Amino acid sequence: MNTQKILVVGGGPAAHRFVEAMAARGLDGFTVTVLTEETWLPYDRVALSQALLDDVDLTLGEPTMWDHPAITLATGSRAVSLDREARTVTTEAGEIHSYDQLVLATGSNAARLPFPGMDAAHVYRTVDDVRTLRAEVTRLTEEHGRTIDAVVIGGGLLGLEAAGGMQSLGAKAAVINGAPWLMNTQLDEGAGQALDRLITAKGLTVHGGVFPSEFVVEDGRMTGVDMADGRRIPADLVVVAIGVRARDELPRDAGMTMGPRGGVVIDDACATEDPSIWAIGEVACFEGMCLGLVAPANTMAEIVADRLHGGTATFPGFDTATKLKLSGVEVASFGDAFAKTEHSLEIVYADPARGLYQKLVVTDDAKTLLGGIFVGDASPYTALRPLLGRELSTEPGAYLSAAGGGEAPDTELPDDAILCSCNNVSAGSIRDAVNGCGTCEGSEPVRELSPLKGCTKAGTGCGSCVPMLKKLLEGELKKSGIEVSKALCEHITMSRPELFEAVRVLELDSFEGIIERFGIPEAGVLGCDICKPVIASILASQRAEYVLDGGRGILQDTNDRALANMQKNGTYSVVPRIPGGEITPEKLGVIAKVAQDFNLYTKITGGQRIDMFGARLEELPEIWKILVEAGFESGQAYGKSLRTVKSCVGSTWCRFGVQDSVAMAINLELRYRGLRSPHKLKFGVSGCARECAEARGKDVGIIATSDGWNLYVGGNGGATPAHAQLLAKDLDDDTLIRYIDRYLMYYIRTADRLQRTAAWQAELDGGLLHVEDVIINDSLGIAEDLESAMARHIDNYEDEWAATLKDPERLRRFRSFVNAPHEKDDWIANVPERGQIRPATEEERAAAQAGTGPVLLGAGIPVRPGMSKDLEAAE
Repeated sequence: MNTQKILVVGGGPAAHRFVEAMAARGLDGFTVTVLTEETWLPYDRVALSQALLDDVDLTLGEPTMWDHPAITLATGSRAVSLDREARTVTTEAGEIHSYDQLVLATGSNAARLPFPGMDAAHVYRTVDDVRTLRAEVTRLTEEHGRTIDAVVIGGGLLGLEAAGGMQSLGAKAAVINGAPWLMNTQLDEGAGQALDRLITAKGLTVHGGVFPSEFVVEDGRMTGVDMADGRRIPADLVVVAIGVRARDELPRDAGMTMGPRGGVVIDDACATEDPSIWAIGEVACFEGMCLGLVAPANTMAEIVADRLHGGTATFPGFDTATKLKLSGVEVASFGDAFAKTEHSLEIVYADPARGLYQKLVVTDDAKTLLGGIFVGDASPYTALRPLLGRELSTEPGAYLSAAGGGEAPDTELPDDAILCSCNNVSAGSIRDAVNGCGTCEGSEPVRELSPLKGCTKAGTGCGSCVPMLKKLLEGELKKSGIEVSKALCEHITMSRPELFEAVRVLELDSFEGIIERFGIPEAGVLGCDICKPVIASILASQRAEYVLDGGRGILQDTNDRALANMQKNGTYSVVPRIPGGEITPEKLGVIAKVAQDFNLYTKITGGQRIDMFGARLEELPEIWKILVEAGFESGQAYGKSLRTVKSCVGSTWCRFGVQDSVAMAINLELRYRGLRSPHKLKFGVSGCARECAEARGKDVGIIATSDGWNLYVGGNGGATPAHAQLLAKDLDDDTLIRYIDRYLMYYIRTADRLQRTAAWQAELDGGLLHVEDVIINDSLGIAEDLESAMARHIDNYEDEWAATLKDPERLRRFRSFVNAPHEKDDWIANVPERGQIRPATEEERAAAQAGTGPVLLGAGIPVRPGMSKDLEAAE
């Protein structure tokens, strides 16, 4: 039997998918060799922004695939020439590889700007690019001793992700976009305006409708960007993210036909004009287009693998659906988003003030879905995208959730509807897997999301289809009479309430202990962005311990780790607690003095507190030392916990007041301070029915009557405001507090992750009536237990900043730069191969002190004195 030699040039996601598809179909009669110029195994470029913030493993698939005897991966092998007649490819090192079939998967390069100063700018394309950027932000911040200005050229998907990453690293980020609005190739003007508003609200500066003309480089360093309109924008660092250009040098030099804007021309079989050469991914030009999206690249890879195995699959064209992966900003577009189809209709809901824009494009009879755009609220996207080109089950406006329609109508997806476009997985294939019809090994139904993703590949690309995938799984299981999984994530099979109860009963006290006891070994034991903060919250709610001790610091987000809210310029806010809004002139003076001494901006908030903005990380302990000594404590504006208890002046001063609302507000805030919960909590206490404290807009609202207190629960503001509902009326002080104790603890134990009280209450079977039965009538017999749990919290409460100031080890967290002052000058050895640092050994320190030459480690970085570092953060 003759063996076909398959040579793949390129080691990106398209190449990985091709090899995976070949292996899945069988490698009998084939050998596959992959040449990649990078030193890494093929990795997920979609998740590149994660590598900007931390050293994460983005490796695609199972690394063991490359151990197959018929597969060879040659890293660090850059192909430089193609001889079509001899059927060989030569590498930069002079190695010659012959082939029977050649698959070009060379991808693309980051586009650059052809004007002065480009050599001093950065691009955003590879793991090496983002690691260089991370190191450069740190270096420049240390060098300048201030928050640096980072300017990103390009307002598309990649540019916005890069700008968000720069901001997360602590830089002040700005975006320059030549088009009048952001993401102009995916969004129309109305959507672009809404996105501009959301991006600006996140603290990113946007310069739209104007192009840069030159990068200003002085003494070898970037200092600014000159604009075509004559302005100069300050810039310590510039990232160019204006798109990509196909890596088509090999086929171009070999005389193959190129597309109008580059890329080697292919037909619908992904074959080039040369019968032994195929092209997939960004280097492939189909119908005049090259596109840098995962879904079409994966489809092309599958088609070529199918053809080499004797199949007849064809490429259907590009799926241009996109979704922005920027924290706190929801953006999605798909299909004919610009309504180019003749006689098409556009159904639009827009609220520019809130940054909301939703549009559906349908046929002239308003039945068939042609496309859509969502900004600010993209919740209907996952359900609608698989219905592209199909008739909707109801009138289109019902799908616009922002217009008040709620969730999109429940629609049964046809079997041939593509649910996961990244991997071209249909709803029917997923149903087959769920129902055990041979898609997976054996014939047992798939009951969990993680194995379903593993066997179908659905949800393993960009991830935008995962909510719909979960919904389809649950629907099929219900049809089969199988209990639906409430797994927290792929690492924890329990729901949050179940996990909370298990941790409480077993008295587990660490993340490692919880993962060891309840984690799924096959899914990995390090946890994820879902289970880590949930476990951190559970431990904080149950244990009266310093929130960052015992390894819990790494589970928290930036704000909790700093015990302060990071602001858009990389500085932090300081928010002392002011119970009930009551404060003495002496304490006002302390706040004023701190704000003056540290040059902080002050703001009186809607929660009756004074916020101070602009503090650097290393200044936080100095500021809090002054505040704690003056009697202040942390207002916990950074935590998922009680924020404030708002109050009117009540009967003490107001002629309409019937109860002392100030005293009650102070009592409640001091009682529940530091109480960690699934989401933030806000209270309000009004001294009469005039409701000056807006209590019915709070999670817990108390309104005074002449006969006592009325207790309202389950209200909140934000993007989905809800009025609180009356739980009990005319209560005395003790009964009021007892009911609040029970309500809060029951919510903390049973709510889902990041679930506000309004949503939790609405989803309970019976809603408010159920809450009333449990809290007032003690229908579950747990009232005493709930009260005891609250009592333990109150008895063991300790202010987090007071605890921090007592402990030198805890204070080590608050050093922002490598050369920040410290009580002793640590000697540090770099371990660059792991991206970590460690203390130098005695031998290394002695060698450096003796002047016998620097001690070199890893890649040759010297151990030297004067390199202080926050070891705990690094570890």
